[in-house]
Amino acid sequence: MHSLSNRSKVVVKKEMTLTEKMYLPAILGGMMITIKHFFKRKPTIQYPEQKREFSKVYRGRHILKRDEQGRENCTACGLCAVACPAEAISIVAAERKKGEEHLYREEKYAKTYEINMLRCIFCGLCEEACPKDAVYLTEELAPANFDRSNFIFGKDKLVQPVGTSAHPKTYKPYKK
Repeated sequence: MHSLSNRSKVVVKKEMTLTEKMYLPAILGGMMITIKHFFKRKPTIQYPEQKREFSKVYRGRHILKRDEQGRENCTACGLCAVACPAEAISIVAAERKKGEEHLYREEKYAKTYEINMLRCIFCGLCEEACPKDAVYLTEELAPANFDRSNFIFGKDKLVQPVGTSAHPKTYKPYKK
């Protein structure tokens, strides 16, 4: 017999006892584990009534922030799309027209800004890459849905409504 190493292991076939043949030690060991877990605190929470406490660094649903005057911060530079490892962000830039100064901060703005939430891994790199502090990840959970097309968030779902808190950690879009 040819082996790759010089080590050999001697295997001895030991005869099983009567209790081992009836699997009593294995059954008793499994029952002990079950009984031990039966008296532990339950990890399940009753979701609508109880809310789970999240970490201080939890990253949830995205928002596109507005400035103090209600204008969109995003200038469609594309750094968030380049930084996204999942390639979940797509942006189409456009030039600001006369009379739209109250809507957009800069001459260039994001005509379409879409995030595919099925691809997003909530890493926060888009938030870090944004030079204009336009993209933030809030503490809100992304809502569940059965239709895949509802997971592509456009500007209608992403842009912060006028008059809401500018701080991303206190922004609660679904709280009434």
